[in-house]
Amino acid sequence: MAESIKTAVNAFYAEYSAYPSNASRMTDTNFLALMSTTNNTGASAQNTRGIAFLEVPPKFTNGVASDGDLGLVTSKGFYSKMSNFFILIDTGGVGFVNPNLVSSTLTNTNVPSSVAVWVLDPKDKTGKKAVGTFK
Repeated sequence: MAESIKTAVNAFYAEYSAYPSNASRMTDTNFLALMSTTNNTGASAQNTRGIAFLEVPPKFTNGVASDGDLGLVTSKGFYSKMSNFFILIDTGGVGFVNPNLVSSTLTNTNVPSSVAVWVLDPKDKTGKKAVGTFK
């Protein structure tokens, strides 16, 4: 799913010559509405042409609201609790992103990519390993 999110963000950029706004740096409900609906109002107002850039299988959207599992989440079984994906976009055009700024426990810094999408590896108890679009 991380690669699909990255591809959708790059397609959005190709269409609008600007990256989608994502202040939370998570795949929350606003990000999901912006990238996967043909509605161009509310959270999706930036998607003025109403293009669905991302098709999301239900297993990635059926989180439990009382647990804070809203938006685009990991599928059940990956974690003991569902979790949003982290997303970082190089909006400044510097040629890399620094995931350590979002997940301070990660050891990954200066990933040469315009978009990085990841979750913390559930098998790594230290919280230092990411699973996603970079190694």
